[in-house]
Amino acid sequence: MNKKSIFSTLLLVIVLTLSACGPAPTATPSVTQPPAPTVPPSPAPPKVLNIADTATFTTWDPIASFSTEASYMGNMYEQLLRANPPGSAEKYTPLLATSWDISADGLTWTFHLRPNVKFHDGEPLTADAVKQSIEAAKDHAGASFIWFPLDTVEVVDKLTVKFNLYYSAPLDLILSSLYGAWIISPKSLGAAAVDPKYWDVGMEAGTGPYMLESYTPDQEVVFTKNPDYWGGWKSGQFDKVVVEIVGEAVTQQQMLEGGQVDLVTRMPVENYAAFKTNPAYTYYAEQTLFNYTALFNTLRPPLDNPAVRQALSYAIPYGDIITVGATGLATQSRGPVPQGVWPWSDQVNQYTYDLAKAKQLLAAAGFPNGGFSLKLTYASENDIEAAFAPLIKDSFAQIGVDVTIEPILFSQQWKAAYTDPANAQDMFLLLYWPTYSDAGSDNMWSMFYGAVDSPHLNVTYFNLSYWFDEQYNGLLDTAMAETVTDPAASQAKYIEAGNRLVDQAPAAYLMDVQAPFVIPTYIKGFKYNLNYPFTYYFYYQLSTTR
Repeated sequence: MNKKSIFSTLLLVIVLTLSACGPAPTATPSVTQPPAPTVPPSPAPPKVLNIADTATFTTWDPIASFSTEASYMGNMYEQLLRANPPGSAEKYTPLLATSWDISADGLTWTFHLRPNVKFHDGEPLTADAVKQSIEAAKDHAGASFIWFPLDTVEVVDKLTVKFNLYYSAPLDLILSSLYGAWIISPKSLGAAAVDPKYWDVGMEAGTGPYMLESYTPDQEVVFTKNPDYWGGWKSGQFDKVVVEIVGEAVTQQQMLEGGQVDLVTRMPVENYAAFKTNPAYTYYAEQTLFNYTALFNTLRPPLDNPAVRQALSYAIPYGDIITVGATGLATQSRGPVPQGVWPWSDQVNQYTYDLAKAKQLLAAAGFPNGGFSLKLTYASENDIEAAFAPLIKDSFAQIGVDVTIEPILFSQQWKAAYTDPANAQDMFLLLYWPTYSDAGSDNMWSMFYGAVDSPHLNVTYFNLSYWFDEQYNGLLDTAMAETVTDPAASQAKYIEAGNRLVDQAPAAYLMDVQAPFVIPTYIKGFKYNLNYPFTYYFYYQLSTTR
């Protein structure tokens, strides 16, 4: 062992010996540590509902609104009442009114308002706000005609409002209308009265569950929940709704299947069937307010002869129109009242497709081999009409009637029809729906109640068959007057009037259309309400399990 190793070993022994002989080590005193700071849990991320919708805004003015922006208006604004879908336990859902009283004669309606409701701008809901909203609608709404029965609106007290009518009418239905019945903040109504462009920038002033957050024209609308909404909020409802405006049906389907959106409003009709057996989705086919008719120009020979119109009604291929035009998503109409809407009845008769009967009637009317020509117009932007118009042409050819089809933009088609009836179309394909859920005082009146003087157009300009029939007018007068005071008697008169329409055939009544929906299974609460045909989704009703 070398000297260096010996020295190292001795040094280690000395150190260990000194350590063993030294005093015992003192215990380290315990120290109480302060508690770790509490970290609050991270807030749950907002629940966002993503939708692809075709609807654009023609106006942000809730008074002027009478178009596709209804898809959104029903989520920002509210009426006094909401009409429930057919088959519901209750006919109405109270919204801004909690109850109402009707006089025995149906002329006075008193509504009691929900307390402690605020508009999105902070203004309180009062009877005066209701009065201002309805009086503005009566004066200049896009659907101001629904207020024809209204005489005056009275403020009884802060939360009670009284409506006085010129004649008995179903004011509960009118006040639940998709158009012309929104209740709007008086502050915004006043500002709009001063500045006609007040609404143009994109804004709203409702009481509804969702408020406008942002708007990019023709691209995107973003809504955020109203934290002060009178209905309150539950777990699973959506904090935000982002709507992409997408016009192409194929693109919407791709976005749904790719997970970019949760809901769509349009897909290629022929593609809906594929989702019926897909376990990730629930498929619905819902009855709607949409009704198709083919209006005959009763001012022009030979269509001024009811027997000719009856013959042509037998030559309409109803089943093929439903199969081809609506891919089976429709039922044959019973007059102009869509199924599920007052005063629809299965006691109203229908024509069948019977070419032999059509030829027989034409021969009796002096046209044994047909031998005349007709011009049929339809709205060129309507794909369903474009699909089934050729079916009518082909069928009429089999009874010797030649049809020329003329597609034209609806605005031009309608203007030509009411401007120059004598030189307009022979047949007008029309898609129609009631403004509120009374197709007696709307469809049956708007489309067929004739003014005394030719061309018999009434104030709606939709009597495009130019038909005047005193018996029919009288039946409608009675039916409308009894809707509130004696609904059973009213329905009986409407049925009689409906069968008069079928018998005299101023139009052929084609189909009531159904609406298909594909809803992912994680979305709960969906229920289509046919009373609001353009509000496909009420966002407040929806929730998610994710």
